[in-house]
Amino acid sequence: MEIQVMGMDHGARGSYPDRHQSDTEITESERTANSGPLSEPLNKRAGTKTAGFNIPYSSTADNIGTSSKSNIVVQESYVDVNMDHHDDSVATQSVKNAAVASDLEQDTQSTFLTARGLDTRTPFGSSVVRSVSAHIRQVSQELKRLTSFSKERPPARIDRTKSAAGHALTGLKFISERDGSDAGWPAVEKQFNKLTASTNGYLPRSLFGKCIGMNNDSKEFAGKLFDALARERGIKGDSINKAQLKEFWDQISDQSFDSRLRTFFDMVDKDADGRITKLEITEIICLSASANHLSNIQKQAEEYAALIMEELDPDNFGYIMMDSLEMLLFQIPNQSIRGGDNQNLSKRLSQKLKSIQEKTPLRRWCQYTKYFLQDHWRRVWVIALWIGVMSGLFAYKFVEYRHKAAYEVMGHCVCMAKGAAETLKLNMALILLPVCRNTITYLRNRTRLGVVVPFDDNLNFHQIIAGGIAIGVGIHAIYHLACDFPRLIHASSTKYKLMEPFFGDQPSNYWHFIKSMEGVTGILMVVFMAIAFTLASPCFRRSQLNLPKHLKSLTGFNAFWYSHHLFIVVYTLLILHGTYLYLTKDWYNKTTWMYLAVPLALYVYERLFRALRSSIEPVSILKAAVYRGSALSIHMSKPQGFSYKSGQYMFVNCAAISPFEWHPFSLTSAPGDDYLSVHIRAVGDWTRQLLKRFSEVCKAPHSGESGLLRADFKQGDSNTISPKVLIDGPYGAPAQDYKNYEVVLLVGLGIGATPMISIMKDIVSNVRAAEGEEDMSTAAEAPGTRVNNFQIRRAYFYWVTREQGSFDWFKEEMNEVAELDNRGVIELHTYCTSVYEEGDARSALIAMLQSLNHAKNGVDIVSGTRVKSHFAKPNWCNVYESIALNYTNSRVGVFYCGPAAPAKELRQLAMDISHKSSTKFEFHKENF
Repeated sequence: MEIQVMGMDHGARGSYPDRHQSDTEITESERTANSGPLSEPLNKRAGTKTAGFNIPYSSTADNIGTSSKSNIVVQESYVDVNMDHHDDSVATQSVKNAAVASDLEQDTQSTFLTARGLDTRTPFGSSVVRSVSAHIRQVSQELKRLTSFSKERPPARIDRTKSAAGHALTGLKFISERDGSDAGWPAVEKQFNKLTASTNGYLPRSLFGKCIGMNNDSKEFAGKLFDALARERGIKGDSINKAQLKEFWDQISDQSFDSRLRTFFDMVDKDADGRITKLEITEIICLSASANHLSNIQKQAEEYAALIMEELDPDNFGYIMMDSLEMLLFQIPNQSIRGGDNQNLSKRLSQKLKSIQEKTPLRRWCQYTKYFLQDHWRRVWVIALWIGVMSGLFAYKFVEYRHKAAYEVMGHCVCMAKGAAETLKLNMALILLPVCRNTITYLRNRTRLGVVVPFDDNLNFHQIIAGGIAIGVGIHAIYHLACDFPRLIHASSTKYKLMEPFFGDQPSNYWHFIKSMEGVTGILMVVFMAIAFTLASPCFRRSQLNLPKHLKSLTGFNAFWYSHHLFIVVYTLLILHGTYLYLTKDWYNKTTWMYLAVPLALYVYERLFRALRSSIEPVSILKAAVYRGSALSIHMSKPQGFSYKSGQYMFVNCAAISPFEWHPFSLTSAPGDDYLSVHIRAVGDWTRQLLKRFSEVCKAPHSGESGLLRADFKQGDSNTISPKVLIDGPYGAPAQDYKNYEVVLLVGLGIGATPMISIMKDIVSNVRAAEGEEDMSTAAEAPGTRVNNFQIRRAYFYWVTREQGSFDWFKEEMNEVAELDNRGVIELHTYCTSVYEEGDARSALIAMLQSLNHAKNGVDIVSGTRVKSHFAKPNWCNVYESIALNYTNSRVGVFYCGPAAPAKELRQLAMDISHKSSTKFEFHKENF
């Protein structure tokens, strides 16, 4: 006899929504009331259930005994039994044959099926009862188990109309943009054909993730997904064909949240019993943490599994059901600006941030020019002035030599060479000014020149001038070597007589010019400048070239640093070259030294001042810590009189590594701190050596520190001698001007968060000082004028890092800011780009854990701080636009420190939103 009981599959598979043909049939009223993955508990829904029993023999009315109170007919092996269930008992209301119900249908007296079997209070025909009693007993036992189970664990009803539910309904996606997949079956099919070309059309489990477009870091996750899909379909073995892959893909790409939830549940429920145990949760946590490169979570998987069980299994049943998992998903708050009210935000933006696109090309060009001048007017006038002066000098020298006797022999070649030489004199003088850091810091701090002079672009201007020097050297050398000298060699004796006072006897070959002082100094200058220029290029300075091992020493920061000091030789040669000139004999016409006198004197003074200041202001190491991710923090004593602003930087020297190398690092301490601190990441030769030396003296952390610090060192530790360091500074930086704005957006990528940490600590300090002033004014009942003119109304901090371990670098500082910012002036956002974006199935469990742990302990499991982390990369457009809507008619300072590529996007967005709205964004990038 085959028994099918409709609507009672909760215990076997959880409260699944319909995926295939259901094993149960529910009356229409119940179907409406209990649609969705969660339903009311069985013990609260007493009603009629229909169970069909297929009896393997045929009977007629003659075979059935009757009574005055009941009449049961069995025909064609089909009996229809109607039952009610109440708590621990099930009552049979009627048993009838569906085929002849019109003739013999008659309700029986209520018969109660208990756990012990069938109690026939109404006398049935003995043959029928004996035939079906055993099967009904099985039904009763199953019904009792289910009803008692639902009594123990009533599923919760979730309102899917809420905003949090709406956000959750978009989640649990198995393929994301980060995977780089076309997310379409044709692409998957094409990849399948490619991968199975040598496997007879069967795709192995190990290549399943690659076939559907998942990244390599999700290989284990893809394997679990394969197992769940195969287990559901009864597929044995570790390979599938194309038809089976198509079924897998249809389910993976199903846009139904219920379908995705079922698939995710099946992945966790590896034994397919409809229940998730702590061990299964631990395994999926490890899997999710591995896919997202979250090593800390992977190590604490058991602890987090216990947290989930504590939350979802308060009665200690030892397992959780799918309805609890769904409830947890729906309780995850919207953490990112991309979710939640994103649609409303986009609607508001479309209404208020509309750009006016001109129709004609001329009008578009005018609009573009207008915006460009608005955004870059300070750079434009400085570059225009520089080009104008160079053009004037070039034209002056060209005209001057156009009227000299040399023009008769060498023609326009001498005019071009001398014109280029005059621009070289100017540029060799100007190139020193952008690297006079103390002078620029003084002008930035003590004058108002920063309003019109872009001090932030000092290094960019240094590089532009270097480009001008390269062009000038090229023109000067080419016209001399390829034009002037050949004309002198091949000139007629009559014409050459004009040049005899300057060159002596007519030369017969090039050697005459090359062996002269002018030739030797000129060639050496070109060689040394070419070396310095080449090694200063980004590809060489950052060791981005794939060179043979024996040539690697020619790249890197050290090569750049030492080759740049060839400028001492270059300037010496330049002065000599300008003294021994062919066509100029009078000293007052030899103007090279005039151009160089003031800049060289200023630069020499700067270097002497820096050397003296660093030697008389020694510092001692108070504390040092070595973190995972090759990062180092150093706390130093603060020299007397060392005054600085948040956002500034200083140079650090370690004589044990190199007595001549000084490297700039942003200060992470605030001006009010009684110490100086810097955070350094080992990315080059010098920083790696510094990290190694501090690692040798630092001690391993105590076991109670959860392994966040790899090693630390404090002043006074016995038998430890820290490396001696010297400092030089402070120096001005763009971030120090943050106080000029009421709203600031602070963006740090990786170790680029260093200046922003100092700024946030300074903001908190100023806000607390302002609170103290307000309290004093209130007590005196005379508000008066605030001494503290701090005007920051709102600060947004976005820290984006690739590795979870990076959050350890500023853990203490982030917690300090979060704790002391009582007024909520600073809005903190941290992003871990190794984690898949919110809504991806691979990060869903991480998001659940994050919400649970933060609600219970106030600590984020990703960052280890009080600040909840976001996943993947920020949507910068939404960040800018939301600030523009919240702060209309305001100036917003955007301060960025990090790689150059994201800076372009942030700068462009700042300009675009400024053009579209009344909020003006001003972008500043750290350069040192």
